[in-house]
Amino acid sequence: MTPLKIDSATGLLSGARQVLSPHCDARPAGTVPELLVVHGISLPPGEFGGPWIDRLFTGTLPPEAHPYFREIAAGRVSAHALVRRDGAIVQYVPFGERAWHAGTSQYRGRPACNDFSVGVELEGTDDMAYTESQYQQLAALAAALLASYASLSAEAIVGHSDIAPGRKTDPGAAFDWPLFRALLREHLAAGPGSSPG
Repeated sequence: MTPLKIDSATGLLSGARQVLSPHCDARPAGTVPELLVVHGISLPPGEFGGPWIDRLFTGTLPPEAHPYFREIAAGRVSAHALVRRDGAIVQYVPFGERAWHAGTSQYRGRPACNDFSVGVELEGTDDMAYTESQYQQLAALAAALLASYASLSAEAIVGHSDIAPGRKTDPGAAFDWPLFRALLREHLAAGPGSSPG
């Protein structure tokens, strides 16, 4: 698998499909990415594929297309990137900008996690196994982020449920943290510009 690279000038990921969201803004002055937040998403709930995640994050989700969409269509939300079930990555917000993914949140007593985090969605549900391709690509993306932003550390990678306990449950019990961390260690040991295996 080709290693992932982030353009330091633009904050864009090479090889990712770009679907840029209007739901983002500048990080507060002097604030840099210090946290990586892993999410899970499926639209409609429990269904995969289709255009709906792109439509949600670009503010074009049609409320009439599914009953659940009526509840969320007006939301102004985004993530920096999505890893689809087949491992394909879609980027919505440059990594240097603030995506609107975390909502009311705090990390180690510090509120407003959107200010200082990168949000990555995995297409999935809390109780269905994520795919091998997703783990590989998430680990590769995390390694690319760590290589691009010295402010990030491998220890500061959490689930949405960790920063919004009681409000959010994703990526859920189905997410295999030991597997992800093992794959990330392999990518980091391989070094920048190479891929493990």
